[in-house]
Parts: sequence; C-alpha cells; structure tokens
Amino acid sequence: MEYTCPMHPQVRQKAPGSCPLCGMSLEPIKAASADTSELRGMTLRFYISLLLTIPIFIFTMLGHLYSFSEKGQAFSLWLQAACATPVVLWGGFPFFVRGWRSILTLKLNMFTLIALGIGTAYLYSMAIVLFHLPFYAYFEAASMITVLVLLGQVLELRARAGTGDAIRALMHLSPLTAIRIKDNQETSIPLEEVRIGDTLRVRPGEKVPVDGVILEGDASIDESLMTGEAIPVEKHPGDAVIGATLNEKGSFTMLAKHVGSETMLSRIVQMVSEAQRSKAPIQNLADTVSAYFVPTVILAALLTFLAWFSIGMQQAIINAVSVLIIACPCALGLATPMSIRVSVGQGALQGILIKEAKGLEQMEKIDTVVTDKTGTLTEGKARVTAIVRAQNISEEDLLCFAASLAVGSAHPLSSAIVLYAKERHLPLLELSEFTSLTGMGVMGKISNTQVVIGNEKLMQQQHLDFSPFFEKAHALRLKGATIIFIALDQNPAGFIAVSDKIKDTTAEAIAMLHKEGIRIVMLTGDNEASALAVGKQLGIDEIHAQILPQDKQRIIEELQSQGHRVAMAGDGINDAPALMQADIGIAMGSGTDVAIESAAVTLVKGDIRGIARLRTLSIATMRNIRQNLWFAFLYNALGIPIAAGVFYPFFGLLLSPIIASAAMTFSSVSVIANALHLRRIKL
Repeated sequence: MEYTCPMHPQVRQKAPGSCPLCGMSLEPIKAASADTSELRGMTLRFYISLLLTIPIFIFTMLGHLYSFSEKGQAFSLWLQAACATPVVLWGGFPFFVRGWRSILTLKLNMFTLIALGIGTAYLYSMAIVLFHLPFYAYFEAASMITVLVLLGQVLELRARAGTGDAIRALMHLSPLTAIRIKDNQETSIPLEEVRIGDTLRVRPGEKVPVDGVILEGDASIDESLMTGEAIPVEKHPGDAVIGATLNEKGSFTMLAKHVGSETMLSRIVQMVSEAQRSKAPIQNLADTVSAYFVPTVILAALLTFLAWFSIGMQQAIINAVSVLIIACPCALGLATPMSIRVSVGQGALQGILIKEAKGLEQMEKIDTVVTDKTGTLTEGKARVTAIVRAQNISEEDLLCFAASLAVGSAHPLSSAIVLYAKERHLPLLELSEFTSLTGMGVMGKISNTQVVIGNEKLMQQQHLDFSPFFEKAHALRLKGATIIFIALDQNPAGFIAVSDKIKDTTAEAIAMLHKEGIRIVMLTGDNEASALAVGKQLGIDEIHAQILPQDKQRIIEELQSQGHRVAMAGDGINDAPALMQADIGIAMGSGTDVAIESAAVTLVKGDIRGIARLRTLSIATMRNIRQNLWFAFLYNALGIPIAAGVFYPFFGLLLSPIIASAAMTFSSVSVIANALHLRRIKL
C-alpha cells in the first residue's frame, strides 16, 4: 500500500509517516482493485487437479510394468477413480459448463471436444470400476486432459488480468486534492468537490488538479505524459493547463474549466476503456475448424457403435470410445499455446515482451505502422546537438559560461547544457547575482562577466542583435532543435542548439520495415517544424504534427476503416488510447506504465527494430501454429477411421483404446517438438 499527503499529493511513500513538506500525517491511497476471482479459482483448480493426477499416473505406470493381483488391480482402479473424480467433476466443471452451453447455442468449439473427451473417458472408466468389467480404464487420460486445459486457462486469465491495469494507472495520475481559493481563503478540498468556475492554487511540485486556464502567475509545466513533449512548457496568464500534468516551477492560480469526466485525463480513460471493449476477438483457427470437427467426431463415434453393435456390445463400446479418445483435443489444444509460449520466450531474449497472444497473431498481417515521435523515434531527452560561437570566443569558453549560469536553473534545457559541459569535463565557474526570467531565460554574473542565456524574445528585450546567427539558427530549427542564445557583457556570443536526438537504431528500423512493404505514419504532439524535420530525415511516409490524444485514436480508426491492419508504437499516456485502438499496440520500455499496460507488446530497450523482429517472429509463429493444427487434424483424419474399424475388413487393422491413448500422447509430443523449432529462429 502507498501513502500520500492530502496537501501535497506528489509526496508518496510505501510506509505511513509525515509529509516532509508540511508535516501532516500521510493517508493511504485507495487503489482501484481488479477482480481476479476467476483467475484465483482456476489456479486453485489447476494445482489441486495436478496433485491428484500424479498418483493416477504412478499406479497406471505400475500396472503396465507389473502384473497386479486381482485385489491389487481392484485397489489401483478404485484409487484412480477416487483421485480422478474430483479432478474431472470439480477441476473440469467449467469446461463441462462451457461445453454444454456450446451445444445449447449450436456454436461448437474447443470446449465441446474437451467436455466430450474428458466425460467419455471418465464415464467409461467408472463403468469398468463399478461393474467390474475386464477392460482398460482411462482415468489418466481424463485427468491429464483436465490438467492441461486448466493450465491453458490459467495462463490466458493471467494475461487478461492485466488489461484493466492501464485504466487503473490512468486514474492514479490525478491528485487526490485541490487548493480552492474562496473569499481570499485557501482550502484543501477533495478533487471530486472541484466545480467549474472555481479558482484554484497550484504550487511548485504539485500536479494541476483539473483542466483550466491560468489567471495569475507563471509556471513551467511538464506535459510530457499527456502531449509527448520532452521539454516542459512555459505557461503564462491566459494559457490553458491540463489536469494531472506536473507544475515543475512557479506558483499560479487557475480557473477550472473542465472537471470530472470532462477533463482530458478522464476522456483518455474513457477512450482506453472503449478501445478495450471494441477490440474484435482473436480469430482462433482451432475453434473455427472445431465447429465442423466436433459433429464429425460425434457422428463417427455413433456410427462406429452402430456398426459394431451387431458383433457385440463390448466391442461396439470399445471402438466408439477409441474414436472419441483418439479424437480428444489434446494435440489440438496444444497446437497454438505451445508455439506461442516458445515464441514469447524467444522474443523476451531479444527484449520483446509479448503480453498478449494477439501480438503474435496480428503482427504478420500488419501493413501500416503508426508511431509516436518523442521517446519512440527519438530518445525523449533534451541534449545539446550544436554550438555556434562568435569569432572572439572558443566553443569551450562559451559552453563553460552557459553551463555555469544554467546550473542555477531547474529547466530541462539548462540541465541539458550542464550535462553536456560535464561530459566534456569542463569546470563550472562561481555564479552570483542569478536572476530567472520566466518564459525567457536566466542571467547572472560569472567571473565578473555578465552572462545572459535565453530565447530570442529575451535577447530583444536586452536590445541585443543576434541577426548574424539567425540563418544557422533557422537551419537547426528546421531539424527540430531549440535555440538558446548566449550574450556576454551585452555582446552576442553565439547560441547552443538543444534537441531530442533521433535514436541511433531508428533509421535502420524504418529501413527494415520499408523492406517488408510496411507504410510508416508518424503522429506527434510536437511542433510541425520538428516533426517534418525528423520525418524527412527518416523517410517517414506520412506525418501528422501537433496531434491531440483523441486525434491519434481517430487517425488509426480512419486507417482501419480503409482496410489497413495497423500497429501503433508509442510511449506516453497520450498514446494509450491509440495503442488500445490499433490492431496491435507496441510500447517502448522506456515509456510510461500506462503505455506499457495498454499495449500487447513492450520493447524493453525502446529499440524499434524490435517491431521488424516481432514481425519476423510473428510470421514464423503463425506458420508453426498452422503446421501444428494441420498435423493435429491430419492425425485425427487418419486415426479416427482406424479406431472406427474402417480398415478391419481389408487388413484386420483395429485400434484398441490403449493404442488410441498412446497415439493421442504421440500426437501431443509431435506438436510440442515442432513448436520447439521456433527456438532456432534468428531475429
């Protein structure tokens, strides 16, 4: 559990205590809880069923190796029956319910086969025990099928349990309280009590409570989680502010314009929720074929019974049971999950975390990749990319003066300059008379030299002429850089360009995707000049700049309506709805928790070459799955006629239930062996 301060919600810690800012007692954060009852129940069924299946197998193997006495054989059968009964009736109960529903709705699927396979093997075996029939019992088959299917259900439910984490993570972004100003009194109130038209106070280090506009004061607000902008935005009276963004610097009052469900954060939550619900179900090849396969198996078993009934009831039952056992969906059920499990492991070795199987199923069909810019194509960090100096000063001296002054500022652009100076091992000189000019820059005295660094507006205010540098500055701006001018003793000395560097691997990744015939579309909240610069440099096919979160989702919907299969790659909260709307969402591991939770795939290293590798893995995986399914179907196509005795009149070939069980096991082993070939894929 986490604790927070009612007055300073940015203060969070895992143990109770006092707020370091105001001394108030911390209160527990009430997190949105997920309903995991089905997962817990299925997990309990799996473990108990597994424990009860072990002695069944032990006694079955002992029966094959040694000849039991009549009493020993009876004891073995009763023990197997005692262990198999709770496994089948309790552990497999959900499958019988789903199988029965599939029959009632005439929508036959895998659970129809599972219920028939487990039920037939169990009832036949119980009849042998109860009526002391001299036949082979199949308690181990009924129990093992139940355990394997339960394992698959547990893995599926664990994956589905994370789908609500994105919404819960979004909900936790808002502060718990807001400071309302009424009758010149400041009062802390719960966020839900804020109304449209309220005047609110936002202090440095606090989150903006709701959407609105600044009335008084200036601020530097980090909106990266909402807009994707890497650099905090300077805000002044009249500027709009977004709820849940972080006020890094400055105190201001604001007018609440949108509250509750009308805030941008609430709309994003709603969009994520709607995208989750509107997702089309994954097409499952096994279920599709099972709709035809199941009635065929049932008909084959019935015809087998009728055909052999004239010879004898015993032989008719044995042959009919052999048909149902050899047609049991063990291999069919393993065909897809085994391939996916191996592929997920291979992807993890390459830094590709696949959270949902749909990531592998959909990626081979993708023809369009939509990507965010900041933090996806770029590093998401402000860095010095160029230094342009006047002739009378060296680059080292210019950087040294700028960094020595910038160290007094908390602005990310200043931090980038200081970091660059440290990387070049330049000394930081003593700073005095430091002054910060919000929204423009800073000034101060260093070694008796008056230093001013800031934007063009600040230099104009200081009556400094930087026109000789404008041509080079404009060229760098076209590449997406932010220009910081520097003046020494009221003389223009040069400028430093700070930009968000394109990742070293991005160009290679774009080339790899283009080679596969995939179209690249970039959606970003950044300014148009920066977006066009990055897009042109990388050869992006289509560019959309200054895009809001809802616009990203809308554009993806438009692409899908045109028949495109779309993958979305992003890293910010603003990308969450688009990640959920896309056929497959791909999050950068360096991004926000919300983006990661909203996506089916996460690239741990943030290397978008992983998208091309994921496609290679997807193609290989789906090919492997199809091979497994065809093998399972072919196996049944050959095994069912033999078990039914079709070839008996010609070749004397008949399949006993024991051989049918062994053949069923062999088919499963073959499917697993084929799936393991995926380990040899080179990504």
